[in-house]
Amino acid sequence: MAEETKLILDEIGELKTEVKSIQLTLENETNRNIKIIAEGHLDLSRKLDEALMVDNEKEMLLIRVNVLENEVRKLKERIERIA
Repeated sequence: MAEETKLILDEIGELKTEVKSIQLTLENETNRNIKIIAEGHLDLSRKLDEALMVDNEKEMLLIRVNVLENEVRKLKERIERIA
């Protein structure tokens, strides 16, 4: 019985060592890598937001140019009628 108890205690000791190793891996590698990936995604999200903002500004400028071109065309027509 004492021999069996010693074997169980040895196995428990090995399991504790293994669990500690897994905890250290999670803490030192996995969690840090997840944080790095998350920060990368935040940067991508910010860049996407900036790109979308530029697209929105471009779209608004195209609309303004279109309106201004139309106004210039109307003014030219009025000038031609007057002249």
